[in-house]
Amino acid sequence: VEGHKLRDGVRPGAARETKKVETVIVGGGMAGLSAAWWLRKKGYGDFVLLEMEKEAGGNSRYGQNEVSAYPWGAHYVPIPNRNSPLVRELFEEVGLLDNGEWNERHLCHSPQERLYLHGRWQYGLEPEVALSRRGREQFARFEEMVAQRHATGKWAIPHARGEIDGKLEAQGFGAWLRENGFDAPELLWYLDYSTRDDYGCSIGDTSAWAGLHYFAARDHDDKGPFCWPEGNGWLMRYLRGKVAGQLRTAAVVYRVERRGRGWMVRSAGCDYEAQKVIWAAPSFLASRLVEGAPVAAGFSYSPWVTANVTLERLPRASESAEMAWDNVIYGSPSLGYVVATHQSLEMHREKSVWTWYYAIAEKAPAEARKMLLGSSWEYWRDRVMEDLSRAHPDIGECVSRIDVFRNGHAMVRPPPGFLASEARRKMIAGLPGLYFANSDLSGISIFEEAQYRGVEAARRVLS
Repeated sequence: VEGHKLRDGVRPGAARETKKVETVIVGGGMAGLSAAWWLRKKGYGDFVLLEMEKEAGGNSRYGQNEVSAYPWGAHYVPIPNRNSPLVRELFEEVGLLDNGEWNERHLCHSPQERLYLHGRWQYGLEPEVALSRRGREQFARFEEMVAQRHATGKWAIPHARGEIDGKLEAQGFGAWLRENGFDAPELLWYLDYSTRDDYGCSIGDTSAWAGLHYFAARDHDDKGPFCWPEGNGWLMRYLRGKVAGQLRTAAVVYRVERRGRGWMVRSAGCDYEAQKVIWAAPSFLASRLVEGAPVAAGFSYSPWVTANVTLERLPRASESAEMAWDNVIYGSPSLGYVVATHQSLEMHREKSVWTWYYAIAEKAPAEARKMLLGSSWEYWRDRVMEDLSRAHPDIGECVSRIDVFRNGHAMVRPPPGFLASEARRKMIAGLPGLYFANSDLSGISIFEEAQYRGVEAARRVLS
């Protein structure tokens, strides 16, 4: 709501006071919190972190009711490999990694994932039930090509620590698949599910490099992922606690302008004179609010809907035996649901919360955002129930509450050519004393990239 007010030209009244501070961080999502975390780790405390919403966290915010905490967005972090030293450093700090051993209490319990296909559940998300010979051959060939790329060590998370293949980055993933003879419907569904899951867009709107990066950049023999009832809100809450003294919520920033060799950051209730600014809010906002900022041309963001479904009891045992953490329905436009209570150690638990995800990948982002603005809670209630009833026919008898969150700019998309674009290069370069830090600079909206961008900006401040 506050963002739309800014878009429409509504500005807060005159600030009640002006304060001087060395650095202002704009945006309290994972990038902004990571920048603040790094500054504090290095003994730098002369900064303030401004967040527009009433609660910091961005895509890692979460909710809670009498049954469980539950995520509104990001809900897991895979086990970081050696290419993710910042993640490993944070995980050691919070007790997830101790003397080289992962804390199994926070690793996803088994079974981790399952797929509803041909009227039954199978464990694992790669379709196996009634898979054709052609499908099996193509799955094996694709996995071999991924393994070869992974073995080069050039595919990393964050991807700035690896190398980007310019030819693959300029090509569409769908075109690359056709060029390499991949046409089995089960494989194409699985790959499209994967790009919708991590990027919010279909294989036709994803670069070939990004499509392959999803698979080639991670180790595939780990025990992960890490997950919590509140999703990545577990990590967010820790970071927020580390910088609580510098965090200001409900602090809408409506203008950042030059003031001598520094910057004036104008926000609701207070203006800040600063020498440096870290812009951790989405990059597309900068040209509207920051003097001299480049236009984020080519930055495209996927709209999402998340629904948290509270159940008084689970569907019939025959339909939900051995409930997994991540549950996907083959052929569904949604991404399925995760079970917020999956990590519970209670022997018997009737009530639960399922978090249902839907990336509106079949529409152009602008069209999808218009649809989101015009859709009601009743519309999404019916979409959620219809989708879940594919695998759980009696779901309507179990649900007592559905909470819906519409996110018009949930995550950046990685279309062909984006990483090599001039607009992205200008954003990464920043302005004198102002550094851009949102995960959208990476073209991939995941925790590791947000943390990397935030820490990189903090390092520039310290230098």
